[in-house]
Amino acid sequence: MSRSYPIWVEVDACIYKTSKSYGARDTNNQKIYVGTSKNNSHLLGEITTTKRIIGEETIFKLGIDGKVIKTIVMNNKTKEVSYV
Repeated sequence: MSRSYPIWVEVDACIYKTSKSYGARDTNNQKIYVGTSKNNSHLLGEITTTKRIIGEETIFKLGIDGKVIKTIVMNNKTKEVSYV
């Protein structure tokens, strides 16, 4: 069944034959660990994507390690986007 999500994440990795993807409604957090195994790994960084509706606008933010690096504002009526 196909669903419509405001946040869509597509993952490409060498262990997959094709990309994998999933959707989120309001917030998506990804923690990236590096090391030699699951038990011997260290947090490299955290990526967060959020969606907030304020008045007639939907605001999407992309952050790395708690710092917002990109913001997109979408007008809910016209569907036009602006990059902040």
